[in-house]
Amino acid sequence: MTTAPSIYQSRVTTAEEAVKVIKSGNRVFLTGNVSVPQTLLAALVKHAPNVQDVEICQALTVGPADYVAPEMEGRLRVNSMFISANIRKAVHEGRADFTPVLLSEFPLLFKRGILPVDVALIHVSTPDEHGFCSLGVEVGLTKSAAESAKVIVAEVNEQMPRTLGDSFIHVSRLTHIVPVNYPIPEHKMTEEGDAEIVQKIAGHVASLIPDGATMQLGIGSIPDAVLKFLSDKKDLGIHTELFSDGVIELVNAGVLTNARKSLHPGKIVAGFILGTGRLYNWVNDNPMVEMHRTEYVNDPFVIAQNDRMVAVNSAIEVDLTGQVCADSIGPKLYSGVGGQLDFIYGASRSKDGVPIIALPSTAAMRDGTQISKITAMLKHGAGVVTTRNHVRFVVTEYGVADLYGRTIRQRAQALIKVAHPQFRDELTRQARELHYL
Repeated sequence: MTTAPSIYQSRVTTAEEAVKVIKSGNRVFLTGNVSVPQTLLAALVKHAPNVQDVEICQALTVGPADYVAPEMEGRLRVNSMFISANIRKAVHEGRADFTPVLLSEFPLLFKRGILPVDVALIHVSTPDEHGFCSLGVEVGLTKSAAESAKVIVAEVNEQMPRTLGDSFIHVSRLTHIVPVNYPIPEHKMTEEGDAEIVQKIAGHVASLIPDGATMQLGIGSIPDAVLKFLSDKKDLGIHTELFSDGVIELVNAGVLTNARKSLHPGKIVAGFILGTGRLYNWVNDNPMVEMHRTEYVNDPFVIAQNDRMVAVNSAIEVDLTGQVCADSIGPKLYSGVGGQLDFIYGASRSKDGVPIIALPSTAAMRDGTQISKITAMLKHGAGVVTTRNHVRFVVTEYGVADLYGRTIRQRAQALIKVAHPQFRDELTRQARELHYL
């Protein structure tokens, strides 16, 4: 009888040999976030002169991106469903592609054969005694995509945490195995910006979160800061596409118990993790944490089954009718829809749900001048991520605008009140010109 250890040993190879399975014209799925398989990716860059027109499908990736360098043109071409900072320049220069898609539907593009995958490059933990490797810190976007691939090439990392839930893949499914041993990259939830403003916004957001709430917290400094304002809450829970270090303190304080969750009670449910080594150690073999596929975690109709679902997401700008732009600066593509609409809609369908868009009232231009992020109209060419029909609460450092069930006139009045004072007169004038007031 063939045992898991013997299967494992028979498939061990070097990264240089493993990437030779990638041929010209292949579509390659690349696992992302902090789970990018660094050794395999470096080997692929070296292998690039031997191939042409290889498409690399991914979402957000953290770390260097030599595989989108100008010299890769004609060899490797990225098709990203979320524009991370390391590939943004390549997208803007037309050397990489962007495919808009809801995060909840990202894995379905591969699973349903809309984008058939030839090779999946994944990053997993060492196998357990039964031969199962955990996908660790990035399960949600990777599991279905990997399962749909003809060939799976896996970095097996001694330092990848073993997360539980729907997170496992058996060594028999791995076509090539590349053993590695390096720390999972850290990604702290901090952004440029005024810390005092972030704290004020977080305080307003926290005031909307009831006891027994289940929370989704998107990427960025504001969602992470909100966690610091929740010490007086009771029996909070987590159902989110990602979480970071801030949850540890709330669990230790007895605030985050997941006890009143109506779906997966007692469990933190997520698709991926971004944080520090402390967090990676904490989630390792932790039965409180369940990792699931993103098409499940981010499904609005799954999200809505959590009573008192709170969704906190950010924006680039919000117009006076409530349209939210979060993926572009005018026509210039910046990021992607991510999980924002999945969770805003899911929270709005939840019993006593609280969908929140939180943003600073201003942004600094390169010359230092400030512009208002509450605008009469979105910039020409701006993408609408959350429509005026989906939006409910908009929060800035100046307070909370409740837009649900409000007329355009009432919305304009409420949003002007939470805009920066220096822009309120001009916004009022523009609103009158548009006959909103």
